[in-house]
Amino acid sequence: MKPAEIREMTDEQLETRLTELYVELRDLRFQEAIGNLTANHRFRQIRKDIARIYTIRTERTMQSAAEATA
Repeated sequence: MKPAEIREMTDEQLETRLTELYVELRDLRFQEAIGNLTANHRFRQIRKDIARIYTIRTERTMQSAAEATA
C-alpha cells in the first residue's frame, strides 16, 4: 500500500485497515508456528503498512493541532 493511497482514506477506514493488517499478521504468525507459511515476504509488507498508517495518523494529528493553534 502506497502512502498516497493511505492519505486518501478516512480515519475510520484507516482503523479498519489497521485491524485487518493485525489479523493478517496474527494469522501469518500462526502459519509460521505450525510450519505452513508460504509467503515470508508478507511479514515485512504488513509491518511497513502498519508503520505507514501510524505515521500518517500522526501527521494528521500534528496538522490538526497546528491548525487549532493558528
